[in-house]
Amino acid sequence: MSREPKPQETELSASKARLDKWLWQARFFKSRGLAQALCRSGLLRVNGTSITKPDAHVGAGDILSFPYGRSVRVVQVIALPTRRGPPAEARLLYRDLTEQPEP
Repeated sequence: MSREPKPQETELSASKARLDKWLWQARFFKSRGLAQALCRSGLLRVNGTSITKPDAHVGAGDILSFPYGRSVRVVQVIALPTRRGPPAEARLLYRDLTEQPEP
């Protein structure tokens, strides 16, 4: 017997996504486990707030900052994916706000 989703659950799923899943679908990490590890480390921030749980939710307009290699990435969430697509499709999910060093 399946239960009917509550209206607020449906709205949440349409407007928000799990942080670890979004990072994986946007192709910042090769596996969802690596994205979860970053979330648990406390080094990732959503709108300036440190996140320690991978099940935190993000939506369009949120600003994420996290260590990426030897630098810090700052990205704005533009869209929520329905799948983990190719890299060209993943780049449409965010706007890169990382400051590039001048040569």
